[in-house]
Amino acid sequence: MTVRLLIADDQELIRTGFRLFLGTQEDMEVVGEAADGHEALTQAAALRPDVVLMDIRMPRMDGVEATARLTAAGPPSPRVLILTTYDLDEYVFGALRAGASGFLLKDAPRARLLEAIRVVHGGEALLSPSITRRLIEDYAGRAAPLRPRPEPPAGLTPREREILLLVARGMSNPEIAAHLVVTEATVKSHIGSVFAKLHLRDRAQAVVFAYENGLVVPGSSP
Repeated sequence: MTVRLLIADDQELIRTGFRLFLGTQEDMEVVGEAADGHEALTQAAALRPDVVLMDIRMPRMDGVEATARLTAAGPPSPRVLILTTYDLDEYVFGALRAGASGFLLKDAPRARLLEAIRVVHGGEALLSPSITRRLIEDYAGRAAPLRPRPEPPAGLTPREREILLLVARGMSNPEIAAHLVVTEATVKSHIGSVFAKLHLRDRAQAVVFAYENGLVVPGSSP
């Protein structure tokens, strides 16, 4: 299956570089480019890409607003992979909150870019445990933490709530499995159930949901 890509970045040289490189991949096709968020929305509606490589800082409409509008349109909306210069860009959390499936540094190795596109296209979130922790800590430093809510979200079992908390604290599936003394397959099954019940697209949205609903407090231990 060929992954249809849209590149949204206000720097023409960056768009050209991505297009030339990605065009060499047999399973990828760059179907369009956009110089700002407005163009990204127009191109996405016309071209129906599978994945949008979205810069954050662009004129007229930034990547956060464009991402929010793309994902709000509902399925079959494209997956959004945020491209950023700094791994703690002040807009990164906002982009994830808006529905992005992950983010990648612009100076990442080529192999990492290809992996990221395939991961996001496959329905997973590109959000490593270390980045999850740093995002939560960064956000907590700029906003008042929400009060923990003792009751589980409606419909979640105690075990599902426990796993949601561990995901939100930045633990990977193997780490969760070791912590709970269960198999990774069991963890994956519970995570899938949590996503379905809470209508979450991926791990990134789970982190945002848990933090904004006061289910996790930055700095607390699992």
